Amino acid sequence: MQLLNTLYITTPETYLRLDNDTLRVEVERETRLRVPLHHLTAVVCFGHVGLSAPLMHRLAEDGIALVLLDANGRFKARLEGAVSGNVLLRQAQFQRAADAPFTLDMARAFVAGKIKNCRQVLQRGAREAKIADEEKALSRLADDLAASLRALPGATNLDALRGLEGEAARQYFSGLTLLVRPDMRDAFRMDGRTRRPPRDRFNALISFLYAMWMNDCRSALEAAGLDPQVGFLHALRPGRAALALDAMEEFRPWADRLALTLINRGQLAAGDFVMREGGGVSMEGDARKAVVVAYQERKREDLTHPLLAQTVPLGLVPLVQARLLARAIRDDSAPYVPFVAK
Repeated sequence: MQLLNTLYITTPETYLRLDNDTLRVEVERETRLRVPLHHLTAVVCFGHVGLSAPLMHRLAEDGIALVLLDANGRFKARLEGAVSGNVLLRQAQFQRAADAPFTLDMARAFVAGKIKNCRQVLQRGAREAKIADEEKALSRLADDLAASLRALPGATNLDALRGLEGEAARQYFSGLTLLVRPDMRDAFRMDGRTRRPPRDRFNALISFLYAMWMNDCRSALEAAGLDPQVGFLHALRPGRAALALDAMEEFRPWADRLALTLINRGQLAAGDFVMREGGGVSMEGDARKAVVVAYQERKREDLTHPLLAQTVPLGLVPLVQARLLARAIRDDSAPYVPFVAK
């Protein structure tokens, strides 16, 4: 397997054009980069980026996804070529989505994976805490998430399950500020999860990281032959990639971990963010580049997949999970097992 190669364009007013079998990146009419098309699986553009029509046609022909996001990482559009994959798998997926017991079991697995990974973030923070009160607070929150996990089997419908997930998320986010190093807490204090727009720097950062994880999860589902629009945990809505949102739940804590690393190592500072009219917060251009580079580097890190019991780069885990999801849809004897960090 090869690591999925995604080109991220973060510089405003960049123009992309086709140059034979190469994608050419221009800034102020100067060529800054050339990338052979056969190296790419997706091109993700943040903010105002221009593209030539021949390039868009070629990307579609070659099966290279083109994703357009605003400067904060909010999804705008996606250009794709002809639908690929196994139509029988997608048919089975649609039938499973109409099966209430199967849908509930699948949704429960996604939520369990998310909560387990969130709990590990808090437990790690508790172990590394240098102040006893903070260690106790983080341990107490981790215990609360353990209680949420124990309650999951008792959720008899999706609304009850979503309620448990929402309460677990509230508890988790209430402790993340304690994981920020003390001298950075005023700048990166988080008062709960906010989005559209993010209301503080930490929320702006994780929203940006979530957008990249979302794109990778969606691409992985499509590579496995699944329809990213038809999910189990998230309600179906026109234009919403419900299954991609489902699949990324277990990866959200990985985005949070990277955000904490960038802050605690001083790779991002308060000045890298801008307050907008209406109270929204966004990252400056250079900060976006730094986050994209760190994200790509993190995806190359090897880890042991607990189910496969073999070493896999983090960036390939969404594809592994998408294939496990496809297997669960086809085979009742192979329930979906979420990815949980060790």
